[in-house]
Amino acid sequence: MPAAPPPPLSFDTTFDPQTSTPVTVAPGVVRITAPNAGPYTFTGTNTFILGTDRVAVVDPGPFSESHAFGILNHIGDRPVEAIILTHTHRDHSDLAKDMVAATRAPLWFAGRHQPSRKRRLFEMDWVRGESDYDLVPHRELADGERIAVAGFELEVIATPGHCANHLCFGLAGTGTMLSGDHVMGWSTSMIAVPDGSMAAYFDSLKKVAALPYRQYLPAHGGPIADGPQFARQLLAHREMRNEQIVTAVKDGARNTGQLLAAIYPKLDVKLLPAARMTLSAHIEYLSDNNRIRSRRGLFGTVVGPV
Repeated sequence: MPAAPPPPLSFDTTFDPQTSTPVTVAPGVVRITAPNAGPYTFTGTNTFILGTDRVAVVDPGPFSESHAFGILNHIGDRPVEAIILTHTHRDHSDLAKDMVAATRAPLWFAGRHQPSRKRRLFEMDWVRGESDYDLVPHRELADGERIAVAGFELEVIATPGHCANHLCFGLAGTGTMLSGDHVMGWSTSMIAVPDGSMAAYFDSLKKVAALPYRQYLPAHGGPIADGPQFARQLLAHREMRNEQIVTAVKDGARNTGQLLAAIYPKLDVKLLPAARMTLSAHIEYLSDNNRIRSRRGLFGTVVGPV
């Protein structure tokens, strides 16, 4: 018998971030949420400090003197073995250089920021200004590596989609995974081409859902108790969105604006740019898979049925 479909997706927006306050979220794992709440960051970026006697810092976060002070104050005089990034969007990475200077710890992530594909003629990269192209790691982390750091064995899990160099980190033997922006309980991840890739995002959701980590600790919002189930729900939600787009195109929608009106008729105006970017990623995915036709016109993307 085929597997039963996952239950409908339900987001948790009740999270209390206790901004700037160290909160223990798992044995040896402390969360400090940065004061950068917003429509794309929810209650702010979560920085995680791993370890007890020796520590590692995951996603130091946006530039904020108060947040930097909070991290360093919590660390105290403990040695810092590494500063680690899930990815190089600035709300995660802007404090990295300062944290390296303050702690003399090496910086680890998957490699310099780059788009998921080459930018096309006249195409805008809408998140280029929010991406840290200049940051260079002291150590490039590779998919499948297992690293002893801060008393944990950290499994490096490549999860491109939200951006090309996105990583999740499994705390081996604990059932807990740091899921970055790949899986979050408050919202779906924004996929903005050419920076991100919907096809890669689908593959990465399937990948983490098959791993033995149950609790996810995302970089925005609260813990996800059943991460694999939630990843499958996210995948089903995105597949449902694909079908909505195909149907809207068959019903006469011919550009992104008409698709927005058909699919997000009551969306908060503050979220419309993110919805437009993610719709563009869906359009590219569907066009690449011959579900719809698309081409770039003088005034944006033009779509049609196959």
